[in-house]
Amino acid sequence: MAVVGAEFKAAIRQFKGGLPGPGNFYPWQHRNGNRIGSKIVDVDKIEQPILWYFADPMCSWCWGFSPVIARVKEEYGDRIRLSLNLGGLRPGASPPMAETQRQEILHHWQQVNRLTGQPFQFENALPDGFIYNTEPPSRATLVVGRLQPKQTLKYFSAVHAAFYQHGQDVTQNDVLASIAGGFGVGEDEFNALFESEEMREMTQQHFRRTRQAGVHGFPTTVLQAGENVELLASGYAPFEQIASAIDRQLAVME
Repeated sequence: MAVVGAEFKAAIRQFKGGLPGPGNFYPWQHRNGNRIGSKIVDVDKIEQPILWYFADPMCSWCWGFSPVIARVKEEYGDRIRLSLNLGGLRPGASPPMAETQRQEILHHWQQVNRLTGQPFQFENALPDGFIYNTEPPSRATLVVGRLQPKQTLKYFSAVHAAFYQHGQDVTQNDVLASIAGGFGVGEDEFNALFESEEMREMTQQHFRRTRQAGVHGFPTTVLQAGENVELLASGYAPFEQIASAIDRQLAVME
């Protein structure tokens, strides 16, 4: 397990969040706390360790890591709290993708496919004129996190699958709303919140916090237990590596 530096630890410790919703999963909100009813809950006062998961919905290695984080949630959900932090891989990108960039990205996809076995649709992927803007699917993830907190991680994975496995354009609102419909979110309800300034700002908050923590690669997983902050993995790691690191930290706490 790598031990992160003091500056990184300080950035992680200043993150404030709230008690998770059903499913023991929540996206963090604001450094001053997340209001639950009439209370402000500070993660520094929560004894249960927090797994900070920095990821992006259009990050191929995050798609490769999707089964790993799902298994972590399933096997450790009663002992750790999982917090998704949207990374902002290419937020607001405006120029259409150049052919050289397309080939480079497809090369990464092939690497992920070979290493993790996650499926990709390579034929007609990233068509001419495609704009690789990761802000809309990031915002959509927060919308679903607000409306259906139990489904947040599953929705995040579904967006990955739609983009990488099924070749859908997840930068488009109608595609994101359609995916959300499979998780009990109505189209009108989704669109109203998706277009709100509140969700736009919350998305930018996530991007800013990721930069403040010094995270530049995805996925990144960090385990915080009180004042102790440990980097589990910077980049893809198999479940066994993540589980071993979590087990060691939990053993120290016992």
